[in-house]
Amino acid sequence: MPRGFFITFEGLDGSGKSTQLKLLTRSLRERGYTVATTRQPGGTEMGDRIRDVLLNSTTQNLAPMAEMALMFADRAQSIHEIIEPALAAGQIVLCDRYTDSTEAYQGGGRQLGSAPVLDLHRALCGDLWPDLTLLLLPNLDASLARARRRNIRQQAQGTDEGRFEAEERDFYERIYRKYQEIAARDAHRVVTIGDDGTIEAIERRIQSIVLDRLSEKG
Repeated sequence: MPRGFFITFEGLDGSGKSTQLKLLTRSLRERGYTVATTRQPGGTEMGDRIRDVLLNSTTQNLAPMAEMALMFADRAQSIHEIIEPALAAGQIVLCDRYTDSTEAYQGGGRQLGSAPVLDLHRALCGDLWPDLTLLLLPNLDASLARARRRNIRQQAQGTDEGRFEAEERDFYERIYRKYQEIAARDAHRVVTIGDDGTIEAIERRIQSIVLDRLSEKG
């Protein structure tokens, strides 16, 4: 059976990536594709436990290296349990965040640098990279404002995932620059969508990109 196709969505919180992943999932399934979806951190039983530690605002004094190690523990489990089996079965895999997030947030935001992130990726993830990464990188301040409003709503509903959104703006400026660096370094894999268009316009653009890549794969 031909191997499947691995697509990741990247971007700051509030960039709209999770919404676009859902829209693309629906569109591809309507076209007859078999699609597996997941997110990082999370998506597996173990990953959801790790997610709670990483994103909950009550988590204090987590060392940057420990934070990065937890991200990769979650990722290794996701590859073993979800991503590799789905790709082996010929499915399209859509993943909300992957190693680019770790390079941007821990490598850039936490100032650990890219080298330790890429070393761990090779060691723990078998150097598995997506076939295509869709990087949503609209206006920084607008993204942060949307993310913080969302977290206020979630907290009112009893869900606390606001640990990263509590960081200062310069943290996110470093993340933004690192994402730009990643996109420039791997320009074929990473397609940047940097405008603040409507959800529908971005959806159409993403569908066009994905269908073109699937056609290239045959």
